[in-house]
Amino acid sequence: MSEKAVRFGTPAKVPAWVNLALIPLVNLLAAFVLSGIVIVIVGDNPFKALEVLIYGAFGYADAIGYTLYYTTNFIFTGLAVAIAFHCGLFNIGAEGQALMSGLGVALCALYLDFLPFWMVIPIAIFAAAFFGAVWAAVPGYLQAKRGSHIVITTIMFNFIAASIITYLLVEVLIAPGGQSPETREFAEITWLLFFHDFLPIPETPLNISFIFALFLSGGFYYFVWHTRWGYEIRVVGQNATAAKYAGISSARNIILAMFISGALAGFVGVNEILGVHHRLILDFTGGFGFVGIAVALMGRNHPVGIFLAALLFGALYQGGSELAFEMKSINREMVIVIQGLIILFSGALEHMFRPRIESFFKRQKSVQAAEA
Repeated sequence: MSEKAVRFGTPAKVPAWVNLALIPLVNLLAAFVLSGIVIVIVGDNPFKALEVLIYGAFGYADAIGYTLYYTTNFIFTGLAVAIAFHCGLFNIGAEGQALMSGLGVALCALYLDFLPFWMVIPIAIFAAAFFGAVWAAVPGYLQAKRGSHIVITTIMFNFIAASIITYLLVEVLIAPGGQSPETREFAEITWLLFFHDFLPIPETPLNISFIFALFLSGGFYYFVWHTRWGYEIRVVGQNATAAKYAGISSARNIILAMFISGALAGFVGVNEILGVHHRLILDFTGGFGFVGIAVALMGRNHPVGIFLAALLFGALYQGGSELAFEMKSINREMVIVIQGLIILFSGALEHMFRPRIESFFKRQKSVQAAEA
């Protein structure tokens, strides 16, 4: 920075790594510290709890498989929420979009199982993405064309999706002679490969959907930062007025962003229904759509950050189960509290430490510039 710039008070820039890495890390540490205090209050050792949690998530082959299985869902929903964020939209409907994707998968697997596997599986994957995309595009259209707030409509569509799935499983798609609200098991040719089918590892739910998640992460990066469509989405999200003057249609990009968002959320149905359960069941989404909001926030809407945040929540899900099993004073509800604290600090309280941290680095920059 020049002497003239310092004299006239040009604000110092904060290094990019502060926003991308340091602030999320500080928020995460704050959540863990508060979680440790809660564990002390209930009469247990927080360091022992952390050791059990880490071992339960990464300490042996089965644990790693389960952790990556959960991570896969969080990558899908994190990417889904992130593409909407880039367009200035808060998509809270990934849960409902994932539910509808399960319906798309089930219809293909149930009624197209006479086709060879190399046809029915791609069709089912496309159906999952398409059902999720259409379910998200409707709130996108209502926001773009009718002014309906995306938060309200996506929340409402979650309930509508749950009601539709419940009705169909109870009245239409229920397995013949079955008592539980679920479809019959799909033909084996429709199942996705598990990792243990071709690698010498223990049996876990981890399947090739994890590879899909990695490819989609790469595609997300290329689309958002290296295509005209991604550029337009980001411009609309940062300044809709400037986008209008630049000839960029906000309405078109809102609908496009939500369509892509729903398609990404739809891959939860691929992982859960086509990859693990092999039948359509109630509540197979398990809250993955809502946790995806925290994953996107912690990951700063970047695929690398989203992968790391998804891995963290995957570890919390798997390690938390081990924690609840090994330590008598910590039950499943306590694990949910820990997960909730992390979501709280990475979401609602994301900016708690930001002003002080940014102020510190700005002062350091200004001092260094003045000395230079």
